[in-house]
Amino acid sequence: MAGGNRELTVTSSPAVAANAEGEEIEVLESTDVLPVAPEDKWKELFDKMSNKRSNSFRRAILQGGRHLKGNSLRDEVGLGLSQRLVRHVAYETLPREVDRKWYFDSYNYWPPPWLILTITILEVVVFFYYGCHLDRLVLQVSSSSFLKSPLPYHPQLRAQAWRYLSYIFMHTGIEHLSLNMAMQLLVGVPLEMVHGAARIGLVYACGVLAGSLAVSVTDMTAPVVGSSGGVYALVSAHLANVVMNWSGMKCQFKLFRMAMALVCMSVEFGRAVWLRFYPPAFPPCPNPSFVAHLGGVMVGLTLGVVVLQNYEQRLQEQSLFWIFFCVYTLFVLCAVFWNIFAYSLLEVRLPPPP
Repeated sequence: MAGGNRELTVTSSPAVAANAEGEEIEVLESTDVLPVAPEDKWKELFDKMSNKRSNSFRRAILQGGRHLKGNSLRDEVGLGLSQRLVRHVAYETLPREVDRKWYFDSYNYWPPPWLILTITILEVVVFFYYGCHLDRLVLQVSSSSFLKSPLPYHPQLRAQAWRYLSYIFMHTGIEHLSLNMAMQLLVGVPLEMVHGAARIGLVYACGVLAGSLAVSVTDMTAPVVGSSGGVYALVSAHLANVVMNWSGMKCQFKLFRMAMALVCMSVEFGRAVWLRFYPPAFPPCPNPSFVAHLGGVMVGLTLGVVVLQNYEQRLQEQSLFWIFFCVYTLFVLCAVFWNIFAYSLLEVRLPPPP
């Protein structure tokens, strides 16, 4: 040490490559020795990065607890089955190698991705319960008792606030449940493993609520069933994140898989549109609306993208998150007032209660 200034020789870590603007962190060779810097400059760099990363990420950096190898995470050998699964999930969802390695190093398998699995199990249980009760699995909506459940949203019962969320546990038939369940598990579980139940639950719940409120505003006489609002929020956010980070995403066959995801979404949406305009079994109540799908897509392309783009970063520090969150809140408030006043002012002729 000379001149009263201490010099630091640091092995490679993501903090060195991060800058004040939060640009992409480069992967450093493990043998690299970084240029020495005065302590105050190191501290200033760390303080700037602290505004963008989570506490666990920052502690690891400060303690020198993370040493990146120059080779890709995909080149790691000797991994067990569970480690290969975690590595696969990292490449499926994260566009930067440094984030993939951080996720792979820090994932401890607890808690498991319980949220999406729990929702899916409940949907299956409810579906087969009503399948036995209605004595049908295909097009359950054609049964006169289908909408008598306390779960679906119905315009005559819109004062029962829980229906704006509980409708996700009812599906029109086995074909509806199967498509939603497949997309929900294939996309939702990996996203929850990476981003956690709180963030993915936020996107999912916002998509569900936006779906039912969008129906109550634009398709005022129709009921709503199915988890498409939440599912489409997650899938739309993930696909948009892949497109926005196309060169960084290293998942295999990504173009083919994106095309297949879009085909599945289109088939499910087309089925919902066909069913909406198909003559209902019990007029004058129309078949369930398809607008919930569009509400979910809008949430996914706004709030969802912001959540997925900011892995291990504090959302409350992201101005774009607050912009979209305020827009979403304004939409919810306007939809609530619409449900309170518009139906009577417009003298909408609603179907009889189930």
